[in-house]
Amino acid sequence: MENYDAIVIGAGHAGCEAALALARTGNKTLLLTISLDAVSFLACNPSIGGTAKGQLVSEIDALGGEMGIIADKTALQIRILNRGKGPAVQSLRAQADKNAYHTEMKKVLENEKNLFLRQGEVVGIEVENDNKIVTTSVGLKYSAKALVLATGVYLESEIIIGKTREKTGPNGFKNSHGLSESLKKLGIELVRFKTGTPVRLHSRSVDYSKMEIQKGDDDISTFSYMTEKPIENKAVCYLTYTTPKTHEIIRNNLDKAPAISGEIVGIGPRYCPSIETKIVRFADKERHQLFLEPESASTEELYLQGFSTSMPAEIQKDMVKSVIGLENAEIMRDAYAIEYDCIVPTQLNPTLELKTIKGMFFAGQINGTSGYEEAGAQGIIAGINANLYLKGQEQLVLKRSDAYIGVLIDDIVTKGTNEPYRMMTSRAEYRLLLRQDNADIRLTEIGRRVGLVSDERYKKYQEKLEKMQKIEQKLEKKAKIDEKLIIFFEKHNENPPKESLKFRDILKRVNIDIFDIEKEYKIFDESDYNLLEKVNIKIKYEGYLKQQEEDIEKMLANERLTISEDFDYKNITGLRKEAIEKLEQIKPLTIAQASRISGVSPADISILSILVKKSSKKGK
Repeated sequence: MENYDAIVIGAGHAGCEAALALARTGNKTLLLTISLDAVSFLACNPSIGGTAKGQLVSEIDALGGEMGIIADKTALQIRILNRGKGPAVQSLRAQADKNAYHTEMKKVLENEKNLFLRQGEVVGIEVENDNKIVTTSVGLKYSAKALVLATGVYLESEIIIGKTREKTGPNGFKNSHGLSESLKKLGIELVRFKTGTPVRLHSRSVDYSKMEIQKGDDDISTFSYMTEKPIENKAVCYLTYTTPKTHEIIRNNLDKAPAISGEIVGIGPRYCPSIETKIVRFADKERHQLFLEPESASTEELYLQGFSTSMPAEIQKDMVKSVIGLENAEIMRDAYAIEYDCIVPTQLNPTLELKTIKGMFFAGQINGTSGYEEAGAQGIIAGINANLYLKGQEQLVLKRSDAYIGVLIDDIVTKGTNEPYRMMTSRAEYRLLLRQDNADIRLTEIGRRVGLVSDERYKKYQEKLEKMQKIEQKLEKKAKIDEKLIIFFEKHNENPPKESLKFRDILKRVNIDIFDIEKEYKIFDESDYNLLEKVNIKIKYEGYLKQQEEDIEKMLANERLTISEDFDYKNITGLRKEAIEKLEQIKPLTIAQASRISGVSPADISILSILVKKSSKKGK
């Protein structure tokens, strides 16, 4: 048996971040994957980021992770979503080269000195004292004190196309057989979820003249602040639509749709439904948007975003040809649904450690989430905490006010999920504070403290803070009350001031931004566009940010009220039976976490708070 400090099972987006976090903090780490060709593979869609997901990628980066760096390096196109809306909901989204992304991430793993990448299917896990022993399908055994499971959608997975079922993983990769049963023997509760992916088309068969071109945005920020140059847009996407004929074909064949007929038992994602589910759910809608996106610079395959289906292959062909511009489309890969096992995430602590087995962590889609970004976010936290567990140090819990990562993990471990969980800006109550542009300011110090932020990265971060400070200092200068200032205000539909005022105060006017000031007064020394934008947002939204900080301070009062792991809920007079059951099951770490459990009322929290406060006073 080979011994390691830590073992990570699965080399998808969660597993890669977990393994790198462990290796970079000095642990001899084994990363086992069912196929070396599936390392960090973009099996569903060829993109990184998106609404709320872009924030997750930049947070992974700020903590010292790899996803943002690889996304920047392999991007074919990058855009800011919700650019016309407020900064709280703006997010980066990149079309990634899926082949290059896999290659680049694999290269990073192979060159990490403490990391050992190995192909092997894990079929069993045993726990002996502090050791976790994993067995592969060929009889090899490996032992470690810390174990991270990041198996994605591979556990007992089945691909479904019409009546055809195939026991395989995504993209034709081998699935995992036997590990689910091993987890059940350890007392871990599993559920069955479902997701899917659209058809892939040959680019030569598409009539782009009937579609709307979607270009990337130039000179915008990147996912990683380690990326020094703006991303070059090398490709375009296209927007098209379904037609009444598309809807007619689907409605006439709903009895053959596994997602509708009940043949698929796994629960699918509400916010990323199949095209047939959309037609049924939004019966009055005349058409649905679809996007044609390049898969890679090294292939002619195109991804038809918004057209996920598990219809029989012959019906998929008719459906596709009914779409505007796809009348002569050649399908290269059929769309499919995939069912898989995952765990009930309320079995985990907010550290992503299993409550019943110390040193065993779970990350990614095995926790009931969807998306590469959600997976990577959990992976880096699981890796950080597995390292802290090995070192006997207090583990990291990001609060809801710290990061989207904190919201994501708190949601799944406190409330659970009855469908594949997707991160959205609406889930974050402090989203104005948790913007993509300030992820590094929020989290780099935490990444440094846990040993993941390198000297090079930390130096860049400090230089950025210094530059921003200089920009703010220049805004403290006063603009003279003269004809120039009056004309400047009138030009921007603002009432002219009656006296000289600081540029900082000018910036707070609704119709004036930092770029207007620079254009007129040239007060900055060729400052980076993105840094000016960050300062602009910070000052423009100062009042709102202050209000959110006050709300956070109130919330933190309950976060500081910690509940001991062996707290006896059953003997508390006044707590409702449902509340007792939920509190016993979740075992919240704080009063704030307890208040977010479904089935625990404000009255229950009032009683619990009083007792916890009394208990803490006795402890003193």
